[in-house]
Amino acid sequence: MSEIKTYKDLLIWQKGIEIVKETYLLCKEIPNDELFGLQSQIKRSSISIPSNIAEGWGRNYTKNYLQFLKYSRGSLLELETQIIIAKELNFISTESFNKIQDLISEESKMLNAFIKSIDK
Repeated sequence: MSEIKTYKDLLIWQKGIEIVKETYLLCKEIPNDELFGLQSQIKRSSISIPSNIAEGWGRNYTKNYLQFLKYSRGSLLELETQIIIAKELNFISTESFNKIQDLISEESKMLNAFIKSIDK
């Protein structure tokens, strides 16, 4: 295991970036009339996941960092809800849904474990 020197070394941040990339691919399936609705919300919540991890790291204070990790977790759950809505409305394929859902599940477990390890 290598030393963590920056937020970019954190697996939770790297997984967050992967979620953003997959989310942008998934959004290509959503109808254009949802560009300023659900599609926009999905993109914003996905971007918030790694962004809050990075911002919290930059605060350089454990209590602030924990708060930003929790914001990241909230954005992850927000994204999950929006993806479920997109699936329920038949905007996205089952394959795309399952792929992003698996990433969300992995990130959720990683974030929860990381929050617990820092909160000690």
